[in-house]
Amino acid sequence: MNNILKAITKDSFVLPIVAIIMGLILGAIVMLIGGYNPIDAYSALLTRVYGDPYDFGEAIREMTPLIMTGMAFAFAARAGLFNIGGEGQFLIGMTAATVVAVQLHGLPAYIHAPLAIIAGAIFGGLWAAIAGFLKAVRGVNEVISCIMLNWIGLYLANFVINHFMLLQGQNRSEDIQPSASIAIMWLSEMMGNARVHWGTAIALAAAVFFYVFMWKTKQGYELRAVGFNQDASKYAGMNVNRNIVKAMFISGMFAGLAGSFEVLGVFQYQSVMASSPGTGFDGIAVALIGLNNPFGIILGSILFGTLTYGSAGMSFSADVPPEIVRIVIGAIIFFIAAQGIVRWVLKPFYAKRKKEKVL
Repeated sequence: MNNILKAITKDSFVLPIVAIIMGLILGAIVMLIGGYNPIDAYSALLTRVYGDPYDFGEAIREMTPLIMTGMAFAFAARAGLFNIGGEGQFLIGMTAATVVAVQLHGLPAYIHAPLAIIAGAIFGGLWAAIAGFLKAVRGVNEVISCIMLNWIGLYLANFVINHFMLLQGQNRSEDIQPSASIAIMWLSEMMGNARVHWGTAIALAAAVFFYVFMWKTKQGYELRAVGFNQDASKYAGMNVNRNIVKAMFISGMFAGLAGSFEVLGVFQYQSVMASSPGTGFDGIAVALIGLNNPFGIILGSILFGTLTYGSAGMSFSADVPPEIVRIVIGAIIFFIAAQGIVRWVLKPFYAKRKKEKVL
């Protein structure tokens, strides 16, 4: 049994790595077809991200919300739910944090900033819980309700900013109160004024919470059991409907936190948006790359953030269009989803190793 578990763990580790390599190779082939030098392109990408402290700090800033929205999708997925509503939950969390950060005055920083963060988390969770409630009580498919809630979240966020917090003559809210900011000023100065903030540390702590809650607690066991088989879970005495709502609420909290980090740590205000920023949808890609494991999601966000932020370096230094990066990301997700192809590629290596062990 232990050997089986070790093999599964090893296979789960090897497959994403090989899928990433195959995606990068496919991207290189596309570049060669387009007349670009893939070595120069990838070198420019890495230089853009890790070449100086400012770009490194900004890359970390790019990765932070992806960790949270990735975990939002993965947490629900572990409970058998497809939370495609991370985008709306992100926007609602952002708006709730903005309201607290702009409207409340005179609070000390150690109260104001945590209060704004908590508001973003709770309202993001409540927004997701709507889809969970509809699923549990009325049997409404969560994919459909989440898609609708994404649009409602966008327009509701714009309505709140437009009617209650709009800065005169501009298309954005007032600046948040300095006491609500989670920017790390001393670290920002060290990194050339990169927009680093405490949200990154909270995101890493959230990944630990995800793991401990999901695999080390009774409630996490119930959520995973419901995800595997709702009928068997109900027969075992578990409250399936309550676990569905709970899973969606906690999932939405992760996405809501991502939105609050963007307001409190990066922009310091909220704009009226013509369309969704896409952070929630990118989180789905990160979760797939990380195989819905919180620590895999951290690695997936590093990869996704590196490719996304570094694409500017490819454009300016190697004259490679940024769309190539999206092809690479899409290829990686494709190979992770189509694991049969990856296993087929690895089959000769496994066969050779098995033969050597026999000999």
